[in-house]
Amino acid sequence: MTFAGFWPEYVRGHSKPATRLIHCVGTILGWMLLGAAIAVRHWWWIAAAVFISYTMAWLSHFLVEHNKPATFEAPRYFSATDSRVTSSAPGDRAKAVRFDLERQVDLVVVGHARE
Repeated sequence: MTFAGFWPEYVRGHSKPATRLIHCVGTILGWMLLGAAIAVRHWWWIAAAVFISYTMAWLSHFLVEHNKPATFEAPRYFSATDSRVTSSAPGDRAKAVRFDLERQVDLVVVGHARE
C-alpha cells in the first residue's frame, strides 16, 4: 500500500477532532519522553514512550472514534502520518493541515467538500 492509498483510510479513521487531539497529545508525550530518555540515559523510557503514544492513540479509536486502529495494517504510514499532523500543529501550517484534514474527512466520509 502506498502513502496515497493509506491517506484516505487515515482520514476516515480520524474523522472526529477529539481523536486527532488525543493522537497529537500522545505523540508529543512520546517525543518528550524519548528526548528525556536520551538526555538522562534511561533507555527503558523509550519503551514507555512508545507505549504511551500507542495507548493514547488506541484509546481514542476505541472510546472516541469507535473504530479499529490501523496500526498493524500500515505501521510505517501510521506513525509518519501522526508525526506529520503533530509536527505541523504550530503556526499557520496548523490551520492549513486542519482545513485539509477536515476537507478530506468531508470528501471521504460525507462525499463532498465544504466550501
